[in-house]
Amino acid sequence: MENIIPIKGKVNFTITLDPGVWIFDDRRVDLTTYFERSQEEVDDLEEYKKSMSKHWDREIMEGAVFPPTLKTEKKFEKEKVLTGTFGMPLKPFLKNADIKTGAKSLTLVTTDGEVSMPLELGQELILGFSKDGKPLKEDGPVYAFYGDGSNKHQPIKNIRAVAIE
Repeated sequence: MENIIPIKGKVNFTITLDPGVWIFDDRRVDLTTYFERSQEEVDDLEEYKKSMSKHWDREIMEGAVFPPTLKTEKKFEKEKVLTGTFGMPLKPFLKNADIKTGAKSLTLVTTDGEVSMPLELGQELILGFSKDGKPLKEDGPVYAFYGDGSNKHQPIKNIRAVAIE
């Protein structure tokens, strides 16, 4: 249970985060390239429409059978998951926790103390959960990276809880 991270405090719903299952989540980001590209607000519905359009176009052009390219794409994706360094944006989880009005700060509770920041900065955090395909066991279960990548070489480690104040 030490890998479970609660989001608590001034929220309507106290929720828990389990980084062990994030490898299967489509919202995960590749931390080796995430901070190099420009960050844009992604509309989930628009992304879904684009992916379905791409799939539909492929079926029209190539037929409904799986061409050999799909097999190699799946193999590449599996290899990437087994060797990649990934993170998860904290924002969707904070949205699900439903932060109460009047909340001003986010505090990361670690084994070494607490790290507080304004709520706006905290909502942009990326929680790293794997490095080179392995979970972060020694000083994890997650590392916190600022959304702009300013601490990508020295992330906040040993996180045990996220408190909204």
